Amino acid sequence: MLASILQNIINALQWGSFYSLIALGYTLVYGVLLLINFAHGDIFMVGAYIAFFVATFFLSMTTLPGWMVLALTIPLGMILTALVGVSLERIAYRPLRRKGAHRLYVVITALMCGLVLENGNLALLGASRKSFPELIDKVVYTVGTVTMTNLKVAVILSALLTFAILQFIVTKTKIGMAMRAISYDKFAVPLMGIPIDTVIVFTFVLGSAFAGLAGLLFALSYPILDPYMGAMIGWKAFIAAVVGGIGDIRGAFFGGFLLGFVEILVVAFFPSTYRDLIAFSILLVILCIKPTGLFGVAKTTKI
Repeated sequence: MLASILQNIINALQWGSFYSLIALGYTLVYGVLLLINFAHGDIFMVGAYIAFFVATFFLSMTTLPGWMVLALTIPLGMILTALVGVSLERIAYRPLRRKGAHRLYVVITALMCGLVLENGNLALLGASRKSFPELIDKVVYTVGTVTMTNLKVAVILSALLTFAILQFIVTKTKIGMAMRAISYDKFAVPLMGIPIDTVIVFTFVLGSAFAGLAGLLFALSYPILDPYMGAMIGWKAFIAAVVGGIGDIRGAFFGGFLLGFVEILVVAFFPSTYRDLIAFSILLVILCIKPTGLFGVAKTTKI
């Protein structure tokens, strides 16, 4: 019984790491712009595909070992995925922001951007699934009857390291201070000489790079890619960010792991078809009790 619980905890930590990495991108953009970037799940999908093409290129053009190809694919994949996120901000969101468009139109634009990414992928690459190359040998560690792989450990450590880096950037650096200032009052910030567009672009760079990292790690763990792979996991990560308290980095990180734990535990004790039903019912109860999310704080507006 104890071994089963420990095994499920390890599985939940890995599954929750994917949600947390994606949820951090949602919460970053929302925290700065109050924009729910519904295209973020599809940026995760784009990140997985970019990693696929980068890794395939290096494997076909060089004789580098798999671990070195992976070491090159991680930063290149994150940079190229960040460029996709920044392009969306520059082409789709910035014009609306400068025209002072209502937030509803920006949200609808984000939904359309996600559909453009999905269907653009479908049109360019076709509906056939792609198999991600195996870049590293899988090593299984066994402690008693509990097993874990080197890939699971890498995924969990990557999520923890990403959270620590992001927390440091937001709380200890000048650009992080500017991001927090914009979240409080984006109209007053330019009066203090802070280039608001630069800060917003940096926010999209961070969020999209983390989505790219999540896409690569997901492709390594579940090596089948398809154009719609970001839809459901993106929605779930968004819900995880809301349950944790969207706009709060700790909340998004914790919410991702919470959703991962709930899903894995439901699968462990109930038929897998009950997973989403029970998991989202529990999350719904949490939001009914605390509508601002677990780490969220209610804001009041003076009239």
